[in-house]
Amino acid sequence: MAVSDSDWGARYAPTLDDIEALAIKALEELPEPFKSLAADVTCSVADYAEQDVLDGFGMESPFELMGLFVGIGLTEDGAVPQTGQLPNTVFLYRRAMLDYWAEHDDNTLGEVVTHVLVHELGHHFGFSDEDMEAIEASVDGN
Repeated sequence: MAVSDSDWGARYAPTLDDIEALAIKALEELPEPFKSLAADVTCSVADYAEQDVLDGFGMESPFELMGLFVGIGLTEDGAVPQTGQLPNTVFLYRRAMLDYWAEHDDNTLGEVVTHVLVHELGHHFGFSDEDMEAIEASVDGN
């Protein structure tokens, strides 16, 4: 839906809570068995990744990272939680996703959030970035 010039003055950028609501909706719509397998994964939304995270990936700009899985994937040794182990967490980075969304008008913000969330959950399931790219290419018909 197009927004008229007069409507822009009353609009605000989606908040952290707005992104969280989109992520919750995406989690609720996951098909089984993925939904059950992801039930113990925490989702957290922040404006940007922390500088030490960016440094760890060799990234100079916080706009380069839209999401991150932190924890022990289901296929890794130690996948059974230990005392004192932090929960598996998917971090979604609002500003990077908004930047991507603004540059790619063929996706809704909900689609961007869902894509990033599913990608990061893929790491929880033990998929590498290369595995997920191959899966996406086969689904997209590329």
